[in-house]
Amino acid sequence: MATENASTAATGYVQPEIDVPALTGVLDGEYAGIRDLVRTNLATHASVLEEAEELGIDAFRERVREVVVKMAATGQTGMGFPAEFGGGGDVGASIAAFETLAFGDLSVLVKVGVQFGLFGGAILQLGTQRHHDAHLPGLITGELMGCFAMTETGHGSNVQALGTVARYDAASREFVITTPDDQARKDYIGNAARHAELGVVFAQLEVDGQARGVHAFVVPLRVGGRPAPGVRIEDDGRKMGLNGVDNGRLWFDGVRVPREALLNRFADVTPEGVYESAIDNPNRRFFTMLGTLVQGRVSVAGAGISVAKVALAIATKYAVRRRQFEATPDTGEQVLLDYGLHQRRLLPLIARTYALHIAQDGVRTQLHEVFSGIQDDAQARRRLESQAAGIKALGTWHATRVVQECREACGGAGYLAVNRFAALKSDSDVFTTFEGDNHVLLQLVAKGLLTDHASEFEDLDQLGMVRYVTNLAVETVIERTSAHKLLERVRDLLPGGDEWDREAGLLDSEYQLAMVRFREEHMLAGLARRIKRGIDEKRDPGAVFSQVQDHVIAVARAHVERLVTEAFVAKVRAMPEGGEKAALALLCDLFALSTIEADRAWFMEHGRLTIQRSKAISREVNDLCRKVRPLAVDLVDAWGIPSAMLRAPDLVG
Repeated sequence: MATENASTAATGYVQPEIDVPALTGVLDGEYAGIRDLVRTNLATHASVLEEAEELGIDAFRERVREVVVKMAATGQTGMGFPAEFGGGGDVGASIAAFETLAFGDLSVLVKVGVQFGLFGGAILQLGTQRHHDAHLPGLITGELMGCFAMTETGHGSNVQALGTVARYDAASREFVITTPDDQARKDYIGNAARHAELGVVFAQLEVDGQARGVHAFVVPLRVGGRPAPGVRIEDDGRKMGLNGVDNGRLWFDGVRVPREALLNRFADVTPEGVYESAIDNPNRRFFTMLGTLVQGRVSVAGAGISVAKVALAIATKYAVRRRQFEATPDTGEQVLLDYGLHQRRLLPLIARTYALHIAQDGVRTQLHEVFSGIQDDAQARRRLESQAAGIKALGTWHATRVVQECREACGGAGYLAVNRFAALKSDSDVFTTFEGDNHVLLQLVAKGLLTDHASEFEDLDQLGMVRYVTNLAVETVIERTSAHKLLERVRDLLPGGDEWDREAGLLDSEYQLAMVRFREEHMLAGLARRIKRGIDEKRDPGAVFSQVQDHVIAVARAHVERLVTEAFVAKVRAMPEGGEKAALALLCDLFALSTIEADRAWFMEHGRLTIQRSKAISREVNDLCRKVRPLAVDLVDAWGIPSAMLRAPDLVG
């Protein structure tokens, strides 16, 4: 370390000092109060981490329910509901609470998500006053348990093709709900196997013989603890993780519910059997309905980022305690985090976690503004849906990667169940599937980019999107993403003219932004050209899209990484001078350069990186890791994870 201190003195670099509570305040932002309430509740119920391993599946499910109801009594879980029903009236606070709850047992988290986010959110967002009056007071306290019955065995991501049918019987003024075959059974439904009394059931509505598309209905599932007439319930059984959540399957055999059971915010059926909706276009109606449920994606994204924080906090604390091998003959064994490779393994992941946290803050704010009516136009909703999908994909993939890397970085001790990684790994793995498969979500992101979130956005299926891009928008897309126009903008920002990417400093945030912007825009223009070329060659639109799907995913990832980079840079620029800003600036540089480094092949293929510059970026990443290393423990402590949640006695002491 003496050599390092001498070199930093020679370069004039001053190591920043972090005020950990101050940095926690920066990260918690306006929701510090609700986050602290959740931290207190997590510590109060910390025993659930042990009970997850000690109790049988039935007993643990009951214990998770008990913890959820107790947390609900503190107001923590009802923040997103109107105050008139006992909620907190603050959508943003509800997301912040959920993100913080993900520091703890994830069965509790998912039970909360199912009950208050999915079931409660559907009643709130798809229902009207009659549904709110009947159900919100009970579900907010946890007295009324429910489930969200959308997914079917045969149809996961393709919600428009669900098989469950709801036919209106005008004579009895009832809907008759039927599961036509096993492919249409509701599957993997949280709360269904044991606890749900009601379900929000999504089904194909038929009125007077005419199909009206997917709508949602409130359906009794249990009466007196037993399955309701016509309802068949089956337990999904043990899963890879989250065994405190009672996932189940549902079948409906001519189940009758009153006309008022239709969640009728966007469409209704009169007593006489006339279908009515203010949204004429059925596709637009469907996507408007689904758009109100975007809160789930924002929640899962935040939860994934929190899981990454827990794993990194444990691995970092272990890495400054554990010694391995002598660095020189006259010294003792060296702590793990002083090894360059170990720094490379953990510190860029800490930087990326900070970056995703800051980007998630922006999406949460958008959600709050859209759902509170502050910014509630069609463009704002489409932008929210796209960014929520993108951050959910990158955030949950990040969690999966981080948990694995941190488990390995903790060696054999990391494999012991007592040290939390077993639970983190098994319980968070499905986050990449929750609320939409990540690859499907990234296709949604790319669709928005190709069509510029056009007014026809909701009407475009996969083939429609291809035709739209080909016939209407390809010149617009290419013009909007012209590399020449981008380079003109870049020349205004950086020295060096045509040599901008060789002359600019690697730690210049404008250089970093220009690189990720160039990548996104170049990829997007290339995708539009590939689609147009395929159609010009008279190939089938479906085949064209299938052949460019790898490009579609790459564009979407590049887009989301650009948004994350921009959010991080903007956050650092807006902070007052001091140790916290200096520390976040180091992390921002580390995130941006390690992102460019990870895709260096693309940048070199497209003339944006020379071999020498590529090597210089790797040297800079190594140097940034050395500068971040003394701050590492403070940086993970600033996340404010309750010590009881770092349940890893062999690793953190």
